[in-house]
This record gives sequence, C-alpha cells and structure tokens, in this order.
Amino acid sequence: MSAPAGGPAPTLIGSVQRALRLLEAVSDHPDGAPAKQLAREAGLPLPTAYHLLRTLTHEGYLRREQGVFVLGAAAERIGRGGSGQVRRGMMTDTMERWRDTLGVAVYFGVYRDGEVELTASAESIEHPAVEEWADLRETAHAHAVGQCLLSQLDTEARRDHLDRHPVEAITPYTVRDSASLLERLAAVERMQPVLERQEYVLGTACAAVPITIGPMAAVMAISVPLAEEARLVPAIERLRGEMGEVVRSLMFSISI
Repeated sequence: MSAPAGGPAPTLIGSVQRALRLLEAVSDHPDGAPAKQLAREAGLPLPTAYHLLRTLTHEGYLRREQGVFVLGAAAERIGRGGSGQVRRGMMTDTMERWRDTLGVAVYFGVYRDGEVELTASAESIEHPAVEEWADLRETAHAHAVGQCLLSQLDTEARRDHLDRHPVEAITPYTVRDSASLLERLAAVERMQPVLERQEYVLGTACAAVPITIGPMAAVMAISVPLAEEARLVPAIERLRGEMGEVVRSLMFSISI
C-alpha cells in the first residue's frame, strides 16, 4: 500500500495522535459534529480528518448519523475499561523507558489470529519511528518485526501466512520470493535477533528480538537511520542482555 497523495505518510505515533485529537473533538459534542468542524477543532487538514474519520468509523470508534460524527460502541467500551487504560499507560511507560535507555525508536509486536500486530511503539524527535508507508500486516516479509514473528512460527504456519500475504518487493532490498524468505527464516536460530536493512523503507535499518510472553509469538524491535547503522547491533545486544527486565516490565502492561 503506497503513501497517501499530497505529502509524506505520518509516523506511526503521529497517526495515533491525530486520531486521538479527533476522538477528543467528537467527545466534546454529544449530539455530534460535522467533519469540517472536527478538523478545525483538532487542527487537522480536512483531507487528513476525512481519512481518519472514515477509519475510526470503520473500526467502530465513531458513528456517522445524518451528516455528523458521534462516538461509537468501541470508544464507549474504552471509556468503561479502566483496567485497560491502566495497562495501556504502563505499556507506554515501558516503551518510553526502553527508548530512552537504548537511544532508539522501539516497537512491540505480536502475532495474533494469523496476523502481525504492532501494538506499541515509542519515538522522539531525536529518534523518529519508521513511517508506515505500506501496511505492516501485508508486508511482514519486509520488516524486522514481521520477519522475527514469522521466524517463531512452524513451517506450516509460515506458509499459510505467505499464502494470505504473498511476498512482494517494496524496495530494491526486499526479499524477492517466498522460497527465499522461508529459507532465510529456517536459518534463524531459536530466540536469535533478526536484522533488516532497507527492506521495508529506504534509509533505515531495523532489528527485532523474540520475546516469550504467554502463548503468542512476540518481539521487541528497534530502528535507526542507515547512517547510524553501527549503533544497531550494540543496542539490540543490550536489549537481549536485559531480556529478563524486558519481560518483567511487559508482563505487567499487556494482556494476551
């Protein structure tokens, strides 16, 4: 999936921030508000607001009624879910702590119900996250999070995933076919990190390390600009060296 026309794709965190501002704007209008008003109140360009409003409506966080947007059932469930809010706050604290400790953008992902899910990330101005310019679920073969998750599956599960999400070269460095990817994944030793260089987006190097938390495959990943690639291995090795602390901090902040 290519980036939207009219400018660069927002970062993962930026997209979430924009969506949250829209939800806050909608919550200020119990009887609903039109898209133009919500865009103005959230400080967003109208095309961006339209795109996010459609997405939030599709996911059930908003409803469109007679030309105005109101909160949907999913948003109302969030409002009732106090324990869920606590867990999300703990996850945010955990990710931000590892971002600052390692001095890189960090990500947490799981393989759930046959799909790759990036459930949390933390970035900063100094350490920006990778821009999600192509759907992470469709392109697991091309990024470190997806490759590391797939490496934890058995051969049958890997083939099933690739049947549903065929390998497609999205940069000149992306693996070219399923057979090559399966061969690469089979060579990854248990609990070893996966490194990826410009396979998902040019100018970026990433690494991911497997985590054992509950029954699902999970990973912690990091990214650096290609010019800082020399920092990648030391950072991921430090993360591996402190894996006990990583697991303990995540166990209290996620619910699988």
